Amino acid sequence: MATKKQIIIPILVLAAGIAAMAGFASLKKPPEEKEKVDNTPIVAVESIVVAPMTMEVPSHGIVTPKYETKLVAQVTGEIVELSPAFVRGGFVKKDQLLARIDPSDYHAALIDAQATMATARAALETEVAQGKVAEREWKQITDSSPTELSLRKPQLAQELARVKAAQASVLRAERNLERTEIRAPFDAMIDNRAIGLGSFVSMGTQLGKVSGTATAEIRLPVADNQLQFLTNEGANATVNLVGVYAGQSTEWQAKIARGEGVIDDTSRMSYLVAEVKDPYQLKSKTSAGVPLRFGSYVNALIQGNQVSQASSIPRYLVVNGKVALLDSDSKLHYAAIDIIREEGRNVIVANGLANGDQLIVSALDYPVDGMKLALASDEVTPTATPDDIDSEQAGESQVANNNKAGE
Repeated sequence: MATKKQIIIPILVLAAGIAAMAGFASLKKPPEEKEKVDNTPIVAVESIVVAPMTMEVPSHGIVTPKYETKLVAQVTGEIVELSPAFVRGGFVKKDQLLARIDPSDYHAALIDAQATMATARAALETEVAQGKVAEREWKQITDSSPTELSLRKPQLAQELARVKAAQASVLRAERNLERTEIRAPFDAMIDNRAIGLGSFVSMGTQLGKVSGTATAEIRLPVADNQLQFLTNEGANATVNLVGVYAGQSTEWQAKIARGEGVIDDTSRMSYLVAEVKDPYQLKSKTSAGVPLRFGSYVNALIQGNQVSQASSIPRYLVVNGKVALLDSDSKLHYAAIDIIREEGRNVIVANGLANGDQLIVSALDYPVDGMKLALASDEVTPTATPDDIDSEQAGESQVANNNKAGE
């Protein structure tokens, strides 16, 4: 039979264990409540701007003179005079004297031709007088009709032919004398000079080359699929030219004068020709104009069709002809758009977007039409709780008490 001691000891041990467990349980902290996390995707947006737009077709080209001419000697002789302006890069006016070939022999030839013509005229006048005398004598001798030979008409025709030949010789001599003077055919810049003072030239010798300064041309290659953005395939379109002059980027205005009407065999491009009047600013009244030099490389923007309402957006935002928008309820909305042109990294949209639409420009992991979204600017900084305020005030009180104790 169990004794009282054997019964009490286990009860005491059990009670002590229960007391210890209760004590440890009272020391355990309750689990902290986790703050609720807002999983709404945050996006970045840009406002759409819809406005009238002018289509522009880019191109490039080299500036060349519209007219350029090689000067060639038409007579033979020695160069006895050169104009100071007849040097590479010199500017000359139309009919300005550039060089002179020795005219002595051609003066002599003209005098000889004039003398021959004078002799022929005298012989013609003599023959005319003799014909009148023959006609008068024939009427005195007989009443019959005279023959042409009796009236000396063949002799008259012969003398008349000699006069005409003499006139031709005079004209040829005068023309050759004029050709001893080499003159500019138009307002020009000297491209090169191939002769010097004292040079002997013969007929056909190249003397130099001149480039007209009245008009410059730029051949602009345009892809065939870009012509649709130009009015009347670019006829009379305005062209903005951009090039470099003296190290500075400079702009000029040009006009499309014509299209070449064929596709180049090598580049498979159509060519439009732009013209610039007075490229060297020689006739400009102001000195502010910057010359457009021959041989310059320029980039061009050809002005094309007008679009009443259009906007430009990045190409990568377009998926299957749609773009992602943030609507007024901060929800995702996909809008179908009408793309009328692709320009590098952007596309031109004519329909489907309105001015002020919020275009989503950031990536979405799992986008669903109608899903709730948030903007980065909508995030609110958490406010302090009452406990935080009490703790802060208690801390301030403790700091004040410490200061007083120190005093």
